[in-house]
Amino acid sequence: MRKSVLLILFFVFFISGFSQDNFTVKFFGLSIHPDGDVNADNMPTKIDRNGVAVINLGLYFGYENFFHKDKLSFKIITAYYSDCGGLFSGLAHFGLRGVLLQKDNFSINGGIGPTFIYRRSWYSKFENYVNSGFYNGNETDFWQYKFIWYAGELEFNYKLQKSLDLSVTLVPGYPKLIDISIGVRYRFGKPYKSKDIEKL
Repeated sequence: MRKSVLLILFFVFFISGFSQDNFTVKFFGLSIHPDGDVNADNMPTKIDRNGVAVINLGLYFGYENFFHKDKLSFKIITAYYSDCGGLFSGLAHFGLRGVLLQKDNFSINGGIGPTFIYRRSWYSKFENYVNSGFYNGNETDFWQYKFIWYAGELEFNYKLQKSLDLSVTLVPGYPKLIDISIGVRYRFGKPYKSKDIEKL
């Protein structure tokens, strides 16, 4: 596990030094558990009784570097937030992205890559916590964590100004979890144009 964390941190610092195509800041967010959650009683910000929808508070930061004609990119993400149980959590992600749809004022990007997720152990706070088996870590550990090789996201961007977009991220972890965050994306490169994509 230690080697996996070091690998992700290496990519985060290496790529962020060269990623100048855009910078994203988003607010967490909303977590959706399509089938509810067995630990719903431990979720102080749940909207419904079964924990289908839960409000999370936190920040998401992303850097993206396009390497092929504004079509393909590398992206790094780090986030710090209060999880569904109100405990400190975070993640680090590095992956490939592609532009799935591009218009003059709107784009949809999608991508995939490895992600490391961690949170303060729920064992330490909730006596009735039921471990679903998703997170690693036991009753004596301070943290619970998960390394996922194939995590990804869909990003919807709407142009507000020349270099500023309204940006919404959807992490489609169905059927267990769907995360939604919203914020802004600042583009350092030239404004995108649909005719540029048509030339590819």
